[in-house]
Amino acid sequence: MYGIWYQIKQYFDWFYIPKIGWQDILDILIIAYIIYHILSWIKSSRAWTLLRGIILIACFAGVAAIFKLNTLLWLTKNFINVGIIAVIILFQPEFRHALDELGRKRILKNIFTFEDKNAKELRLSDKTIYELVKTSVELSKDKTGALIVLEHDTPLGEYEQTGISIDAVVTEQLLINIFEKNTPLHDGAVIIRNNRVVAATCYLPLTDRNDVNKKLGTRHRAGLGISEVSDSLTIIISEETGSISIAYMGALYRNLDEDGLRRHLQELQEHNPDSRILKKHKNEDTKSLKSHRKGGVKNEKQ
Repeated sequence: MYGIWYQIKQYFDWFYIPKIGWQDILDILIIAYIIYHILSWIKSSRAWTLLRGIILIACFAGVAAIFKLNTLLWLTKNFINVGIIAVIILFQPEFRHALDELGRKRILKNIFTFEDKNAKELRLSDKTIYELVKTSVELSKDKTGALIVLEHDTPLGEYEQTGISIDAVVTEQLLINIFEKNTPLHDGAVIIRNNRVVAATCYLPLTDRNDVNKKLGTRHRAGLGISEVSDSLTIIISEETGSISIAYMGALYRNLDEDGLRRHLQELQEHNPDSRILKKHKNEDTKSLKSHRKGGVKNEKQ
């Protein structure tokens, strides 16, 4: 019996099962989570093309190593050294966007909080929502173009500095007067922070996406652009059609009416994309903010 057990043990000596503790399980889960999100980010950006190029170079390097092609190995080694710097320079916007997305994670926002609770509650009041809805409806009727950016957690100071400082309470009369045609402040965007108009005629970054409808003008591209680099919500009034749109987290919600616009603003007010308002309308409104992570341009019929 001892001899049989010895033979079995000797046969399975090559099969080694290490002792796994809770630290190892936690380590595996964290690494798997990081790799999953890195691959998800790569697949949804230009870095996916870069990854395919890196895989192709790795295949060439493997073939060169097998057949001992020294010249090709030398070229591959030097290309990698220079390529790392080139990748950082070429894909700087993607890296910045990825870090910005990481900073928006709820767990980090709860830890690194620099604002008091009262300030957050006052960020978008019911009165401000009322004034914004009234303003948007009036501008839509007159087909007056407008771009109104509501700052959320990401500071917009660099874009605020491109405009003219105002610092005034949000009112329908003020906003209509700002966007009135042939007035000094009508061109550009208005930035609103904590229920106050802080600046007008601000310049916003334009999106460089290729899937945006070619019929959309500069206002819509600017609204999408600022939504891609921040968590702000932008109200867009088309000068050609008078339609009301919202750009939020890289998605464009078009053809909103008064109720649709109010609902989106209330969702932003609650600081929670999974709010009760969203759940109430998710069946009747498939273009709600809950689907903003999928990106793209969306049409909404209220």
